[in-house]
Amino acid sequence: MLVVEDEPQIQELVAVNLEHLGHKVLRAASAEEAESAIRAELPDVVVLDWMLPGESGLAFARRLRADERTRDLPILMLTARAMEQDKVSGLEAGADDYLTKPFSPRELGARIKAVLRRRAPQLSGDAVEVGGLRLDPASHRVTAAGARVELSPAEFRLLHFLLTHPGRVYSRAQLLDQVWGDHVYIEERTVDVHIRRLRKALEASGHDRLIDTVRGAGYGLRAA
Repeated sequence: MLVVEDEPQIQELVAVNLEHLGHKVLRAASAEEAESAIRAELPDVVVLDWMLPGESGLAFARRLRADERTRDLPILMLTARAMEQDKVSGLEAGADDYLTKPFSPRELGARIKAVLRRRAPQLSGDAVEVGGLRLDPASHRVTAAGARVELSPAEFRLLHFLLTHPGRVYSRAQLLDQVWGDHVYIEERTVDVHIRRLRKALEASGHDRLIDTVRGAGYGLRAA
């Protein structure tokens, strides 16, 4: 998670509250610093102030939405600008939500969870189930028809992403970005290996049939 805020005290307040909620937090005091951090590694969420030195948060949000790499990056604007037109401008610039200062730490946490649930459900921490195949991120447990399924960490992340995005097909490159991170450089065929292992682990319950291979396109999970 990336907090972009130029006021040191507010930056620290937001960061500490998010860390208490279990998030790993990076800090930036300007759009330039934020861009450098995002270039190194995509964060789960950007908490973005409007009034920044140099480029405004509003302009930065527009640039993030215009870039294919950051187009789907969840953005929460956290700003003192509380007029209705300001909120409209923030949302039209691409923010997923808009929270005004002063803010409640509990509300900030709830808003971030809601944004993740909409934009990146695999990061929300909620358990997910499709056709009797259940994955619980909190306990790191997968069950198929009630029986425990043992998976490696990579296979767990891969299954979690597929379960939270049923009915869609993703290329190997997209799965690498979403599951391993776009800052990690590994062979695309690695995805094939983990898909095979995942199918094998789900064979006993018959849930391997949920994983689709679309020739020339990639992999997906059937909506049961």
